[in-house]
This record gives sequence, structure tokens and C-alpha cells, in this order.
Amino acid sequence: MNDQLTRDRLEIVELCVRMGWHLDHCEWDRLLELFTDEISLDYTSLNGGEVIELPRKDVIEKWRTNREGLTATQHLIANQVVNLDGDEATATAMFQATHLLPNPYGAPTWTLGGRYRYGLIRTEAGWRICSLAMSIIWADGNRHIRDLALESR
Repeated sequence: MNDQLTRDRLEIVELCVRMGWHLDHCEWDRLLELFTDEISLDYTSLNGGEVIELPRKDVIEKWRTNREGLTATQHLIANQVVNLDGDEATATAMFQATHLLPNPYGAPTWTLGGRYRYGLIRTEAGWRICSLAMSIIWADGNRHIRDLALESR
């Protein structure tokens, strides 16, 4: 494998891992740096509906709103496979996302497991995520803590 392909693959894997890291650490400005100006977002396996195109600031703001009412989150991203095609790439990874909010109404955690599919493009600043699709394979715990977190804000 040539050096450029290796560097591209490592940069893409790092970028995808950083998405979960910055989200878990509420580093909203650093999250903005990972994405193109517009993002195709597919959360239909979780929420139904349609795939949507949104400005990255709107996506990050929605994630911030969902995250800040929780005590903690932990996004584990593993088993990444990167496919390069010139200045475009796709990466798939398995994930486990745990959300924590102790509450009097049920279990304090909600955990999702599944697969992320990232679409990426090479920019002058490096690789950036232009699309994200989440496919839920399993879930466990109290899905309602997300709503409780929003109410507590």
C-alpha cells in the first residue's frame, strides 16, 4: 500500500473517532471542524422520517441540545473499514453509544449499538465528513432519558 493511501486511511479513521470524542466532551467548536458546510444526515433507523440535508451548525446545535441535559455520553467507534475513491471516501464503523441520566422514572442509561456510514470528501483543509448514516442494530435501557434531559434544561 502506498504512503498516501495509508495517510488518507489514518486521517479518515481519526476524523471519525474524533466525532464521538468531541461529542462526548461537549467540544462543539471542534466538532464543526470535522464536517463540510452541509451534511446529509440519515437517522431514519432511530427516528423514522427522511434523510435530511442541514448546515453543519444546525446539526451540531441539535447534538448539543440533546447532549447537554445528560450527565454523560460515551460513543465507542470500532471495526472501521475505509474505501477510497480519489477525493471521495466512505468509512463504515460499528458503534456503541451510551447515554447517562440518573432519574426517578427508570433506568439511568440508554445504549444503542449499530453501524455508522460516513461519506467523506477531501478539502484543502483535509478530509471532512459530508454525510452520516446511523443504522441501529440493537438498543437497551431507557430511551426516554433523552426526553427527560431536554425537560431538565
